[in-house]
Amino acid sequence: MSERESGSPPTPKKSVAREYLESVVVAVILALFIRTFAVQAFKIPTGSMETNLLIGDHLLVNKLVYSPSLGALESTLLGKKEVQRGHVVVFKFPEDPSRDFIKRVIGLPGDLVECKGGTVYINGQALEEPYIKVKDERPCGPYKVPTNKLFVMGDNRLNSRDSRYGLGFIPYDKVIGRAFVIIWPPSRMGWLRGS
Repeated sequence: MSERESGSPPTPKKSVAREYLESVVVAVILALFIRTFAVQAFKIPTGSMETNLLIGDHLLVNKLVYSPSLGALESTLLGKKEVQRGHVVVFKFPEDPSRDFIKRVIGLPGDLVECKGGTVYINGQALEEPYIKVKDERPCGPYKVPTNKLFVMGDNRLNSRDSRYGLGFIPYDKVIGRAFVIIWPPSRMGWLRGS
């Protein structure tokens, strides 16, 4: 028995234009969800992270990695972890939240950070920094990192506005996420070193 004979109305067929429109709407919603909650693209605006990150490099930032966790399974599945020394993080500039900054985490809450003779010391121990190409001989500190804050520095120590010079300590709630891969230009694509 056909649909007409059974008394049910025929199912209208979607037009090709409507199918494309629905696909685009779903893609936009998915992209907004991912950008808002999971991964965000970021462009390097200054030379403060050279030679590891160059002006104009585009990279991806994992926004979930430091987010609060509902349990061990979620943490494992999403690769969540605590902020660690050496991670490259993107954060809201404390003086102007419309601007994003990128730096490397050097000091964690409770750490005593000091710079002497081109070496960074954490709690009296020299920090190994294979990602640094040119050492900064200027002394700094000592700085005691407060609770729920981070001490950050650029890899280009001679040209970086960071926790030593004007930026201060970065509150955890200003951290957007962890930078993990360069996606543009193609010649520089790859995972971030030392992050």
